[in-house]
Amino acid sequence: MRIVVALGGNALLRRGEPMTADAQRANVRAAAPMLAALAREHQLVLTHGNGPQVGLLALQGAAYAGGEPFPLDVLGAQTEGMIGYVIEQELGNLLPEQTPLATILTMIEVDPADPAFGDPTKFVGPVYDLDQAKQLAADKGWTVKPDGDRWRRVVPSPEPKRIFEIRPIRWLIERDVVVICGGGGGVPTMYAPGGRTLTGVEAVIDKDFAGELLAREVDADLFVMATDVDAVYLDWGTDRQRRLGQVTPGELSPQAFAAGSMGPKVAAAVRFVEHTGRRAAIGSLARIEDVVHGRAGTQVVAAGTATEGAG
Repeated sequence: MRIVVALGGNALLRRGEPMTADAQRANVRAAAPMLAALAREHQLVLTHGNGPQVGLLALQGAAYAGGEPFPLDVLGAQTEGMIGYVIEQELGNLLPEQTPLATILTMIEVDPADPAFGDPTKFVGPVYDLDQAKQLAADKGWTVKPDGDRWRRVVPSPEPKRIFEIRPIRWLIERDVVVICGGGGGVPTMYAPGGRTLTGVEAVIDKDFAGELLAREVDADLFVMATDVDAVYLDWGTDRQRRLGQVTPGELSPQAFAAGSMGPKVAAAVRFVEHTGRRAAIGSLARIEDVVHGRAGTQVVAAGTATEGAG
């Protein structure tokens, strides 16, 4: 199969861990055996999050008194290279020596009229307590919102419209290269008014929506979102919570999920299945082989192919 896997933050940096190169490499190293097993059997395309990394670089840049901090699109490009390098190296250490791998810097077009620019929702950077968050918002002009019991910076998260590097990505896949691309949702770009000049955008595209577009554009057989929970749950965190096994887009769409966590994953899975008729899955990275083979996680399938209920 041709599989696109979107790696959640747990593959790179777990909540509360120090944002160090060693911590990130240790997490990628732990994930690499599961991903290498997929790469041995399937055509594999990887994408990943970058929220904590972009946030850290933004803080480091703000601490430099010699000039303005780098904008988010530039930080996104930096993290694509940084994270892709670690993933590529750790996978390469496990795969046969002749296995080709490539990290592709990926620009993704967004619409300047996207309503997301008026309502920032995408979490970036570390977590803060309320007093810290209020102070940073006042000092830096940030928008901050609650993320669980802590607070984080939020930035606009426009919809991805087009992947500019899709042709070289397809060429590499056709030659059985393990491709790492679209990291952090890709580098958000748009055309300047009145012309064909590309410019970066102060935003972060959701990695799951970008991953879904990527999966469609490369004609993937399966789109997997690997995260730190075993499946999608209804009424999560209550005594009524219920795990979803196999489910159709029609069963998922009416349900409400947290906008900052499971919501985008569910929406991306529904979108992929509705557009392609193929399968999407959400589940634990630790069991990704079982998720790929339909034995674990939440399997989102077209209505005509469902074989069991949503429970």
